[in-house]
Amino acid sequence: MNMSSPGVAMRPPEEADSAAAQTVIAFGETLVDQFRDRNVLGGAPFNVACHLGALGAHPVLVTRAGKDVPGEQLLQAMSERGLDLRGVQRDPVRPTGRVKVTETARGHAFDILSDQAYDHIHPSLARMVGLSSHPQIVYFGTLSQRSDSRRALHALLGTVEAQAFLDVNLRDPWVDADTLRWSLQQASVVKLNEDELARIAALFTLDGATPHARAAVLVSGFNLRRVVVTCGADGAWTLDGAGRIESVTGVALPHVVDTVGAGDGFAAVFILGMLRRWPLALRLARADAFARALCQIRGAVPSSQDFYVPFIREWKLETERASA
Repeated sequence: MNMSSPGVAMRPPEEADSAAAQTVIAFGETLVDQFRDRNVLGGAPFNVACHLGALGAHPVLVTRAGKDVPGEQLLQAMSERGLDLRGVQRDPVRPTGRVKVTETARGHAFDILSDQAYDHIHPSLARMVGLSSHPQIVYFGTLSQRSDSRRALHALLGTVEAQAFLDVNLRDPWVDADTLRWSLQQASVVKLNEDELARIAALFTLDGATPHARAAVLVSGFNLRRVVVTCGADGAWTLDGAGRIESVTGVALPHVVDTVGAGDGFAAVFILGMLRRWPLALRLARADAFARALCQIRGAVPSSQDFYVPFIREWKLETERASA
């Protein structure tokens, strides 16, 4: 079985060509998560961009926000974090994206409103950002492709010489098989959780009695370089095109405050490891540890740079010890 698109161009190597090349385009939704007691800026691309910027990379967020108060808050938050603003489009008609979040016994439930500003990212503007920023990696998901913005993503990926990192993030009712198939065809690396792997296996009738077997069929069927599967408290694992598996075992947390955005934090650190050529086992361990730390604070993005300092210091010391 080969579900790859015959017209897809050759992908660049998995690792960035230069350790100094740190540019990542994060494409897609920016929105306001509306909790019962607060509103929080969010969206996986926004969260990933914030983490990458705080950890020393150069993220460029390609999105669209309304000309409204949340849109101004988005620009202010990005400016305060020193993030590149060139990819933020403004929509004079549609509002900045909104998601109503409720807490249930099984976790958070999301009511994602339709026809928001991020559904209408302009293709030509996205393409210009790609041409001007020369990214090593383009991070994207499936939610922002539910409407007109899919044309912008097509234009962007057709413009840049970068590997594509797909963060699946299935959100009902915005799950479309054709969009998911196209996204998998573009991707070099795919990150998803165990439930999403099972859903994709059912959707595309992938053979395999175990998650590892299903991931192997996914890799071969879509000509992927790598699948990364997060397992919540049980850690994470990855499988590459040669069938090699690397895993990290979960560590129990004394207290979980908020799991929203933990997967985005995992993705950001894994991408950072790709840019900086960390060994695969180290990438997994650091991404998992970072995601667990996020679960012990409220919100998907820390309000202070202080949160990141111990990670930056520890990673630097480990690098120095390894090169001594």
